[in-house]
Amino acid sequence: MNDFIASNRTNGPASALAGLCILLAGLCVWLGVQSAGAAYLAYALAVVLFLAALVIPKSLKMANQWEKAIVLRFGKLQGVKGPGMFWIVPVVDRVTSWIDQRIQTTEFNAEQALSRDTVPINIDAVVFWQVHDAERAALEITDYRSAIARVAQTSLREMVGSSLLSILLSDRKEGDMRLREEIGRKTADWGVSITAVEIRDIGVPANLQDAMSRQAQAERERLARVLLAQAEQEVAQKFVEAAETYARSPAALQLRAMNIIYETTKERGATILMPSAMVDAMNPGGVMALASFANAASAPQDAPAAPQPAQPAGPRTAPRRSTIVPPTGD
Repeated sequence: MNDFIASNRTNGPASALAGLCILLAGLCVWLGVQSAGAAYLAYALAVVLFLAALVIPKSLKMANQWEKAIVLRFGKLQGVKGPGMFWIVPVVDRVTSWIDQRIQTTEFNAEQALSRDTVPINIDAVVFWQVHDAERAALEITDYRSAIARVAQTSLREMVGSSLLSILLSDRKEGDMRLREEIGRKTADWGVSITAVEIRDIGVPANLQDAMSRQAQAERERLARVLLAQAEQEVAQKFVEAAETYARSPAALQLRAMNIIYETTKERGATILMPSAMVDAMNPGGVMALASFANAASAPQDAPAAPQPAQPAGPRTAPRRSTIVPPTGD
């Protein structure tokens, strides 16, 4: 395959030189026909130019900037040529392969590979590699491209067999690093370096996906209940601290009760029923006295007194008197 590619590569400069030689050969033939005295010399030069036109495409080669050409002379390594223009001896030298030194990618997968916990999974991955030693890549292995694909697939199956499914799903970066080291160790002798390996997809059976979903849901519910219990514990602790504070300061408890009543009476049309014990605890007499004193202080001093309402006429009754009889001893 490499020989076919090497023999069918297009070379623009070599083709241009070959065409120029053919034109010059035709011109020499025309000059030989026109001048009888120098006909043999013109014909000889035309033959030489025609042979050069045949030899130049076989001897003048051009390698691109990213390529290296492996040249063998009588079956032995003559050298690694390129990039740019170079010459070889036809028939004696032969370009056996052109090595592309750009970064390339190879896709590989592992179907129905059993993990360490005996779960069949399908994994798709891609490896990025580059030829750093063209001589070894051409002489040490027959087809390094297919070899890289086989080695990558084998290494992937080995990693899946030695890893748990949970680790593969949760830590892909670690799997990528392990694959890179393993594949790079196997391909280093071929002159190929592995730049990166990335796991694209991990396929899990449908029944296992359902089980994992239920497990995740149960785990989240458990965490939610634990957080709720912790919140209730903290709230209870704060209530205990507040109760201790109110026990040390009854005035703080009364202020808190009044604040609660104020907050609940913000809405209009609200009716509040309070037990008498709570009212007595808040000392309403003192509160009303303070409120009356505040209203009197805020009222204007020169305002006229309001007229008292007239008492209705009617029969007057004498006030009822009560007599307290002291107890007598027997």
